[in-house]
Amino acid sequence: MRILIVDDDEAFRQALSRAFQRRGLLPLLAGNAAEARQAVQEFKPEACVLDLRLGQDSGLRLLPELLALAPGLAVVVLTGYASIATAVEAVKLGARNYLPKPADADEILAALGGDAVGVAVLETVPMSVDRLEWEHIQKVLAEHDGNISETARSLGMHRRTLQRKLQKRPVRR
Repeated sequence: MRILIVDDDEAFRQALSRAFQRRGLLPLLAGNAAEARQAVQEFKPEACVLDLRLGQDSGLRLLPELLALAPGLAVVVLTGYASIATAVEAVKLGARNYLPKPADADEILAALGGDAVGVAVLETVPMSVDRLEWEHIQKVLAEHDGNISETARSLGMHRRTLQRKLQKRPVRR
């Protein structure tokens, strides 16, 4: 199986590539949206591991483009900034699954197969106020197509304050 790994973290791409090769897969690596588009057209992968944040670009914006280029592509979105809002958005846009990082090759392959491994983000434990705030910010950010200034205005906070909140890792619970 040909699998495309789209992530801006070089070390992660290489490690995941080696893990997939050991499992008999043929990986191709892309570090940004342009490389990913080109790889889908030329490499014609059956599956794709797509990072949510690609430097200045968004995996959620890239996802529909990749699926338009390869309609049968099975995509798993990975992120270190997991939230319910982005998980729902990714699935609505056509992702097969959504996994929080760190995820190993076996978890990713299970998620590509359609197993319900990747919905670990949708916890049943009540969320803390900090986590609820993070989820709300992600929802409003998605509503404004990732525009920080519009999101800050909508939330009634200064743009720099919002940027600081977005740079922090989300609270687990």
